[in-house]
Amino acid sequence: MWRVHGSTPRPPAPRPGGPLTSPDSPESAAEPAPVAARAGVRAARAALSGRAPGARPPTSRDVASAAGVSQATVSLVLGDKWRGRVSERTAGLVREAAQDLGYRPNLAARSLRLGRTRTALLVVPAMTSEFFAQVYTGAAKVAAEHGFGVVLYPSPEGIGPARDPFDSARTALDGVIASSMAADALASIRGSDLPLVMLDSDPAETGPAAHVNLDIADGVRRLTEHLLGLGHRRFTHIAADVDSWTFVVRARALADALTDVPDAELRTVRAELSVDGGRRAAEAALGSPGPRPSALVCDDDFLAAGACKAAHRLGLRVPDDVSVTGFDGLTLATALEPELTTLTLPAEQVGARGMAALLAVLEGRPAETGDLPVTLAVRGSTAAPRPA
Repeated sequence: MWRVHGSTPRPPAPRPGGPLTSPDSPESAAEPAPVAARAGVRAARAALSGRAPGARPPTSRDVASAAGVSQATVSLVLGDKWRGRVSERTAGLVREAAQDLGYRPNLAARSLRLGRTRTALLVVPAMTSEFFAQVYTGAAKVAAEHGFGVVLYPSPEGIGPARDPFDSARTALDGVIASSMAADALASIRGSDLPLVMLDSDPAETGPAAHVNLDIADGVRRLTEHLLGLGHRRFTHIAADVDSWTFVVRARALADALTDVPDAELRTVRAELSVDGGRRAAEAALGSPGPRPSALVCDDDFLAAGACKAAHRLGLRVPDDVSVTGFDGLTLATALEPELTTLTLPAEQVGARGMAALLAVLEGRPAETGDLPVTLAVRGSTAAPRPA
């Protein structure tokens, strides 16, 4: 890298046996020495910090000068296209220089130049759930690291599929990450070139560009083994009355886990996805004729909270008279007394991997595969059943 401080830069002399290389070419910029580069950042910062109010803001040329690289290298790094072309050390120096100088790239101009808005849409069923708030947090963190923004689109109904958001927003988006979506929304996007990443959805669907899923079946299997190990044989599934692939998988996994247990009984009561819905379903299950279930397996922590409430109203104690389990691992699980045995989902990781998958699709790279693990948290709401 050539640079003459305090005067107009002059190009370097041609190297013996080779042509003159443009200083704007990132390949031509020698790797800056760390000490010298950091000294350049400090010097440039000191020079710019003394500017009078209203003076011009720092430019990419200032960043390049401070970091000891070319402007082209600055563009590569701040445009997140440096991998394989610039070393991690140099990229770090450029980012440090930009931060110290207070440099902010012109995102509007860059978007026009790249033909992208650097905006992703996240479609979720509801923001009243802690789970989806964490999904958004994970997606937004990864997006920010790559100069993207995330626009949130929760369903106006709160529960169930989100309405089609694409008609008014398609031209302002680079891609979509969706946890739950109406069929007409999927149909509208399949006919376009807007990439779609689905979260916790049927991987057999060929429309989405990538899927990010949880290992729900393994989690339900381990939860069921925990209850069987305690001695439970009479199960009632408090199933969410929501038409969603994830709840179908939960029901199937529970039934499969009990298939080879000859004396196991499984009943299902469907419930509105709320605390009150769980209470009503559990009251029906616990008050029905015949042997009372010893374990209530709930599709959601809110349903489980309702089941605990129903047991209390019926004069039953959790877990002495009936065990209750949840799903999601919300803060609610530890607010109950006794605390809830539940399957904990890595919601923030789901959002982070969803955004990473969208970025991979946009850059023509394969997205990361493999289901995210689900963790069984054993707490006080499960115990051995009373002897018959």
